[in-house]
Amino acid sequence: MNRVLLTGRLTRDPELRTLASGKTVTQFSIATNDYRGGKEYSEYHSVVTWDRLAEICGQYLGKGQLVALEGRLQTRQWEDDKKIRHWKTEVVAASVEMLSGRRKKDYAAESAAEALVSQAEAMGIEPSEALEESIADAA
Repeated sequence: MNRVLLTGRLTRDPELRTLASGKTVTQFSIATNDYRGGKEYSEYHSVVTWDRLAEICGQYLGKGQLVALEGRLQTRQWEDDKKIRHWKTEVVAASVEMLSGRRKKDYAAESAAEALVSQAEAMGIEPSEALEESIADAA
């Protein structure tokens, strides 16, 4: 049986690409921690997602976010221009669950919009309904 369950934090933003065939693929890595002998050890895992899951990961995941994923291990091998063989083992994720909520960028945008509304109210200016709606949509 080839089954992997991991919980960890993204080490970088996902890289979303569309292949010539029209399939979408996302690549990212997560860091997991292991505690042995009173010390903490970090492991880094390459993760690949395909199709609709790839689109969702590319849109909603960001560096530092905590995720739980389930998938399988896959090892690829190829030969470069210098005829040197390379191997790469990746987790091909079948499901990804976001555990830490929205991306930091989303929180920053919402905070900035709320600050603008507060400034406008302090100056006696009525904030536009459109701005208030965009804040509600961000929440």
